[in-house]
Amino acid sequence: MLDRDEYVEQAYFFRALRERLGEGYSTQELIRMIRHEILSTTQLPYALDCMVDELRHTGGFASVMSRLSHYFTPFQAYVMSEAERDSGRMEFATALEILEKEAEYRAKGANVQGIFLYQFETLCRNRLGYDKGLAAMAGDPVYDDAWREWLDTVRRQIGLVDIADMIFVRSEYYVQKFGPIEKPVLFGLKEGQIAAANRRKDALYLFAALARHLGYPTVPRTRKADDPLGTLYALRRRVERLETRLKLVEEEQRGGIDLSRFFIPDEKKGK
Repeated sequence: MLDRDEYVEQAYFFRALRERLGEGYSTQELIRMIRHEILSTTQLPYALDCMVDELRHTGGFASVMSRLSHYFTPFQAYVMSEAERDSGRMEFATALEILEKEAEYRAKGANVQGIFLYQFETLCRNRLGYDKGLAAMAGDPVYDDAWREWLDTVRRQIGLVDIADMIFVRSEYYVQKFGPIEKPVLFGLKEGQIAAANRRKDALYLFAALARHLGYPTVPRTRKADDPLGTLYALRRRVERLETRLKLVEEEQRGGIDLSRFFIPDEKKGK
């Protein structure tokens, strides 16, 4: 887990990048500009340097987020990789807003139940892969062994068993009604009651009820397909990635690609 300052600055970075997408600058230029606004006492400026390097060479930065696993969670990297995928369902601006809201929630003192519900709703609402998504969630240090074991159970059973049922049977409400269970209790009385009331319903109704009654954060909605600004930026991102790929092809034709630039310098790893 990171210090609160790190989450505050992460939230600011994701928000600033999202809000400035339509200003006519490339992603690299925007990140360079925002870097100067970030507190130098945090680790984020070093992570942004790595992002700029990765954008210059590959046209994206999800891969460097994955390599900086001491700073970014696997779930953050997974969300961004889905946004960068050419055939992916998620828009880049939506991914940034999802990561922004999660960082804000962590900065306010998130609990593990809220983190799970937010991340799982992200998978549901954006139709992301449950298998890879839940595996990425399990890599988050917020989850202990009991939670990771349960996440693996959810990964194997989702689609066969409703998420409301899986929450209900691991809640204090279930224990109150039916007695002790062998596995650790992961959810409280209220979560269990709301889950029981939403069994055999669309999972999105469950998430909405939990947000209304317990104040858990809600996942940003996917932007409309006819949003001209979103479409323009998506096209610009694709052009940037195509330009990067063309540069790599040209380098290979001239005698090979210098792979050393894809590695993170030791001094940045240790920050």
